[in-house]
Amino acid sequence: MEQFLQIVNHPILKIVIVGLILIIVTRIINKLVHNFFKKTDFIEERKEKTIESLIRSLTRYVATIGFLLYILSQFVEDFGRILAGAGIAGIVIGFGAQSLIRDILAGIFLIYEKQLHQGDFVTINNTFNGTVEEIGLRSLKLREWSGKVLTISNGEIKQIQNYNIEQMRVIERAVVSFRENPDEVWNVLEEACNSLNEKLAYCLKRDASGAMIEPFQIYGITSLNAGFRGYEYTIIGLVDDRYYWEASKQARKMIAQTLYDHQIELAEERFLMISSQKKGHSSESGI
Repeated sequence: MEQFLQIVNHPILKIVIVGLILIIVTRIINKLVHNFFKKTDFIEERKEKTIESLIRSLTRYVATIGFLLYILSQFVEDFGRILAGAGIAGIVIGFGAQSLIRDILAGIFLIYEKQLHQGDFVTINNTFNGTVEEIGLRSLKLREWSGKVLTISNGEIKQIQNYNIEQMRVIERAVVSFRENPDEVWNVLEEACNSLNEKLAYCLKRDASGAMIEPFQIYGITSLNAGFRGYEYTIIGLVDDRYYWEASKQARKMIAQTLYDHQIELAEERFLMISSQKKGHSSESGI
């Protein structure tokens, strides 16, 4: 009996048991949170995923820190008195966790200020592009278009460009040759806009009454000599952020097809080639 009690009270066995309990409790909490959001719909799905990701990160950090403190308590005498005397803040600073505190505070502000949600497509620091896969207390995970996962510390995030804040404006430009009649080009592009409004109606952003806020339309001639090549026409349309990439691809395809069907010539690069000879000069131009 005494041997059994000695085995049960052995610090290593206690640590293993506490570790298993923490793992089980953490998984139960995460499962309960997941099932709760799965059965409710009073919060937007992206926000639910964001909160779930944050809770999962929080429980993981709390369990890990608590487990480490428990391990120390098994091997350090009067650990409770030491902990109370030094204070948690002193211990954290003593471990050199200033960057950890900065990352955690930055993560809290990211969530509180609603700068992004899980599933948003974002550009971080004007450098990294990807879909937000996980928002943690310490770091942010982005899934790049290539499939790679990029992890960025929250404290390193200085600038966020979010493509999923309720609405996005599709902006497409077409540079047409100087030889084309502007009135004819305008009519052709208006025809393309009508087709876009008909086929991409489900992508367009609508107001409370269901009316299109800004259907596809010609914004105007935005340059008389774009790149020294031709007239630049710009087409815009306000769409729901969920359909931005799909609407952009379809808009480019339909505009290109409409211009082709009406034989509208797009601008091309032109080069002037000059050749010199001993007794004179001759010139020729080409495309």
